[in-house]
Amino acid sequence: MNSKNEQTAKSASEKRLKFPPWRRLRSKFDFAAIYDHRQKAGDRWMLVFARRNGLGYTRIGLSVSRKHGNSVVRHRLRRLLKEAYRLEQHSIPEGLDMILIPGHQALGATLSDFRDSLVRLSRKLTNRLPHRQL
Repeated sequence: MNSKNEQTAKSASEKRLKFPPWRRLRSKFDFAAIYDHRQKAGDRWMLVFARRNGLGYTRIGLSVSRKHGNSVVRHRLRRLLKEAYRLEQHSIPEGLDMILIPGHQALGATLSDFRDSLVRLSRKLTNRLPHRQL
């Protein structure tokens, strides 16, 4: 019963892929603090603003403007960004507050595009951010 495959499956299932409310940024003060920090990285799929939060976990906020399209299109982009974070949360460095903004070419993006972009940009920002927030 204790085969190597069962142990691997158990360790993979122990990593929870949930997106609880405490991992979300909602306050306009949190958004303003991140924007004021002026640390950003982007590619063709998304733009990410970030700052260290001093917590042991990463939180995200989403900003999808009307420039991206009507309500249906904007909600689809939000769902894709949330799902990308939910699936990659264990690959993203801990202790960040991030705002995710879809890029201009995001309408043609797939979930895997957002996932790859999110991991790459978050690691890039982690290396750029100071280790201690003021």
